[in-house]
Amino acid sequence: MAETVVAGLGSDLRGDDAAGLGVARRLRGTLPPSVAVVENRGDPAALVEAWSGAALAIVVDAVSSGAPPGTVHMPVHMPVPMPMRSRPPAGSHGLGPADAVALGRALGRLPGELVVVGIEGGDFTPGAPMTPPVLAAVRRTARGLRERLTRERPGGPRT
Repeated sequence: MAETVVAGLGSDLRGDDAAGLGVARRLRGTLPPSVAVVENRGDPAALVEAWSGAALAIVVDAVSSGAPPGTVHMPVHMPVPMPMRSRPPAGSHGLGPADAVALGRALGRLPGELVVVGIEGGDFTPGAPMTPPVLAAVRRTARGLRERLTRERPGGPRT
């Protein structure tokens, strides 16, 4: 069982919605063995399964809040269990991290800490490629997570 799980959410079929998947793909094979990297295409049950028993889960997802495309919404640290009214930013698809948190709570399978990173998308058109600002944000986010997760011991103190 991994101490830390990084989950990239999204869909390759809807342009910038692939941002979370892009981060996961850039991280795969570059992190310590105590860190699992998973891709999730919107299945809350699979996300709960991936983070079950982890001390830390980092979820990366495309968001649509009206900010400029490529904006990286700073990580939101959420002690788990979260209050019922606290919800992470919604993903660009119908189901997001909040749905997985609700399911995990109901099943008693939440990580010790949850960090949600949102990458602002601009074009979610079916069949569209990821836009340049979002691709740049994917690269920055993957680089930052790689530095953090190789610098600190997963499950240890966070800065």
